[in-house]
Amino acid sequence: MTEGVRPPALGLRHVALRVRDFEAAERFFVDLLGYRVEWRPGEDDVYLTGQGDNIALHRAPERADAGQLDHLGLAVGRAPDVDAWAAYLGSRGAEVVSAPRTHRDGARSLYLRGPEGLTIQIIHHPPLLVR
Repeated sequence: MTEGVRPPALGLRHVALRVRDFEAAERFFVDLLGYRVEWRPGEDDVYLTGQGDNIALHRAPERADAGQLDHLGLAVGRAPDVDAWAAYLGSRGAEVVSAPRTHRDGARSLYLRGPEGLTIQIIHHPPLLVR
């Protein structure tokens, strides 16, 4: 794929939220909305999956803004698509704040700065491909 051509994407299927009442937020998404725990890397983070979506909950410090969006994730179908997006975004002068990398759970992603400081993640994560 050439640098000037926008790579394919599957849509916004990942959202990360900062929450103060971490346990209540997890119960809400699991017990009420039917998500399941996919990965719990520590006591302050949990990744939930369901309906082809992925929600990350991150415990907010007591005094921090909570109930706030941490970032949005634009899903892509293949890991190499993340790198294609990096080349495309670079050719368009976008501010990539974290270059493509493979995470411990096998997902591959990059982060870029969007409008008004919004963080956008381009992510390949196989559970997001399930419909």
